[in-house]
Parts: sequence; C-alpha cells; structure tokens
Amino acid sequence: MTDLFSPLTLRGVTLANRIGVSPMCMYCAGDDGKPTDWHLAHLLQRAVGGAGMVMVEATAVTDEGRITPGDLGLWEDGQVAPHARLAAAIAHAGAVPAIQIGHAGRKGSRLPAWFDGPADPGWETRSASDIAMSGFAAPRAMAADEVEAIPGLFAACARRAVAAGYALVELHAAHGYLLHQFLSPLSNRRNDRWGGDFEGRARLPLEVVRAVRAAVPDAMPLSLRVSHTDWAEGGWTTEETVELSRRAAAAGIDIVDVSSGGIDPKLQKITLAPGYQVPGAEAVKRGAGVAVAAVGLITEPDQADAIVAGGRADMVLLARAVLRDPYWPVRAAAALGRADAVRTPPQYDRGWGGIARMGMRVETGAPMPAL
Repeated sequence: MTDLFSPLTLRGVTLANRIGVSPMCMYCAGDDGKPTDWHLAHLLQRAVGGAGMVMVEATAVTDEGRITPGDLGLWEDGQVAPHARLAAAIAHAGAVPAIQIGHAGRKGSRLPAWFDGPADPGWETRSASDIAMSGFAAPRAMAADEVEAIPGLFAACARRAVAAGYALVELHAAHGYLLHQFLSPLSNRRNDRWGGDFEGRARLPLEVVRAVRAAVPDAMPLSLRVSHTDWAEGGWTTEETVELSRRAAAAGIDIVDVSSGGIDPKLQKITLAPGYQVPGAEAVKRGAGVAVAAVGLITEPDQADAIVAGGRADMVLLARAVLRDPYWPVRAAAALGRADAVRTPPQYDRGWGGIARMGMRVETGAPMPAL
C-alpha cells in the first residue's frame, strides 16, 4: 500500500518519502541573487528533518524577473557555485535537492513587507498586458519578441540548475507570477498569438516547458506549479488547469504542484480550510493522468497520510508547518506508527531516543560543505 512514507520515483530520481518542503521566499539574497549562509542554515535544517525533497525558493531567470532585490537568481554563471554549495548540503542530508525557477512579471520590483522604504525598488515590470494588480504599479505590456525570449531564459536557468547539482526543477506558473499572468484572462488581454482563447494564453507556459525539457537531462524530473483556479469570476479555472496539465505532461512535465490563487487577492472569493487545495490536485491527477503534489493547510500527519494513501495526490508539500517544526516528518512518522521510516543523523540519536537515525550519508565520509 502506498502511504506518506513510500518512496516516489520520478524519472531517474527517487524520493525516500512523499513529503516535500515547499519553496518559500526568504528575501535574504544579496543584490547579486546568490544564496547566503541564511539559505544554507534554513534549508539544511529541513533536509536533516527527514523530508524526501527540499525545494529552494523561487529563483529568478533574469534580474528584472525578481519579486524583490532579495530574491535568489540563476540568470548568470557566477551564481552557480553558491547554488552548488546549497544543493550539495541538501543532498548530503539525505533529501532530494530541488529548485523552483520563475519570473515575477507585474508582481516584481517590490520590497519585503518587513522593510522600510519605498515600495518600488525602481525597475520596470513587464507582463502579458498593461493591467495592474491591486496595490502594484501598472506593468508594460511585453512586445512579441520579449515574450518569445522567455522560454530561452527559463532553459538557460535550468541548465545552470543542472550544473549546480539540483536533481529536480520546478517551473513557477502560479500565484500571479509571469506565466500565470499569461494564463489568466484577468491579466492577459492580448489579441496576438500569446493571448485570447485558451490556446493563446497557454502558449507561453507550454513553450517554456518544451524549452526546459530540451535543456535538461532526460533523467531529470520536471515539476510545474500551477494555481488551479483564480478564485475569481472570469478567471483561470480548474478545468483549464486539467487541460494545461495534460498538455504539459505530454511535453515532459513529470509532476504538477497544484496550488491556487494569487492573480489578484482583491478579486478572490475563497474560504480557507484544511486541505482546501487538495480537490484541485485530485482533479488534475484524475483528469490529466499525471502525478501531482498537494499543498496548502496540510498540517497534521493523519491528514497528509490520508491524502496520499487515498490516491488524491502522490505527495504533499509543506510550508508553514515545517517553518514551525523542521522535524515534522520525524514526528509524523512516530505519530503514524512508522518511527523507523524517517532517519535523522546519528549525531541526533540522543535527542530522539533512537527512533530515527542515519539520514545523512555518513558512510561516504564526505565532509559537509563548510558554512
């Protein structure tokens, strides 16, 4: 029987369990977009905690594609080495190192909420159309040649991710960022081949999928994060997500990470509840015939296990739950009577009373990347 602690194989990569750490922006990179010691300490702790996969936060494919000046980037070769240090640390702790790559579009050129100062750091934002999101400056509508360049930017970024040692790449097409801006009729009013009906609005995300699939090794799995609905009248729908996912799978996507919303929070009509996005994940799994990850208010071990064991999703991604408790996977294993299923480093045995051990590949003798 498949459960939360069953291995999951995607192409040439096997996750030890069905628990993943979702990408969460830390806004702690320097202006150069490079990972810092903060990222290493933060993500290594969650890898040691027993998750099968740890995904690095949204990483920009170009400098103007950042959300804030503190975003990570992989738009130039000089950023590869610090990413390699981060990927190696995650892998050394026993988790699959993954990275999400994306472009913020009209949601860029901002500062983190906890920073004082002007809301606009100063660079021009671009999008499918010149429609502003609530509380943001209006973007410039992208010219056709600018749109045509986007798949190449994603492909180049993915090649750098391979060079850095990441084992899985996720393409960010959710939460109101650029690829989602092309998908949603609320943000895309173009009348050329990149807009209009579903075919036009889905064209850019699918071109990105094809470009990235061609740029990475065949054994490397690709994930696509989508918002299955805009939660808004006249917006992107679950039915469209199912069709997009079907086409993305045919183009080389191995798992669809199903989230929701983000195109414009002021337009959203939604009541949050535990597992509120799981029906969207289940719809994609059933309708598109592709593996899916469920995310969103999944906080309890029995809840997560039921999602996987019931066949509603192939894995769960956790965000706030593992911010609060990096050892959520260890605690979940104990709570579900599977204490031997998640292994922490032997150095931590005394803290767990021997219930979990040897997650780190200590038998190799490879040193941890230095802080």
